[in-house]
Amino acid sequence: MTMPKPLSSTLQKKLARIQLFLCDVDGVLTDGSIFIGGPREFKRFNIRDGLGMVLARRAGLKVGWVSARPSLATRLRATELKIDFLVEQGDRLSKTGAIEKLLAQEKLSWDAVCFVGDDIVDLGPLRRAGFSAAVADGVAEAKAKADFVTRADGGRGAVREVLEMILRAQGKWEPFVAHYSE
Repeated sequence: MTMPKPLSSTLQKKLARIQLFLCDVDGVLTDGSIFIGGPREFKRFNIRDGLGMVLARRAGLKVGWVSARPSLATRLRATELKIDFLVEQGDRLSKTGAIEKLLAQEKLSWDAVCFVGDDIVDLGPLRRAGFSAAVADGVAEAKAKADFVTRADGGRGAVREVLEMILRAQGKWEPFVAHYSE
């Protein structure tokens, strides 16, 4: 990944307020492909996105996934990464409604949320989040609602790109770099 460009002061302020990182799964954490044909569904997750979420949690952020599609593969990956919140609403409730329940539970406001999405089912959270991002290969409507569009496609490091921005803005990235440089 190339060195990031300096952030605008407005963007810097938005990122500094983030306490809860939320994202969609299919098309954001994965490239949107699912492999079905045997007894299980398979998905490919990006290892750098995974490390980014682990580092974000170590830095004090809460991390959650909000998916309209329940999946064993998603649950397995969430368990492996110790994701704080996994919401698989199965289209029974809008993502916005599901996130509002989570915010009430955690006593947080939308200003403290970063949401990353890729499709029209993500438009509500993209519009409401304190900072929102759409992946580079997301649909035009998602990219239009987002504060930021990643350089990376979904499942190809887009989540890591956003998490690094947040951690840098909060002064939490360099300590990780120093730690792992020893």
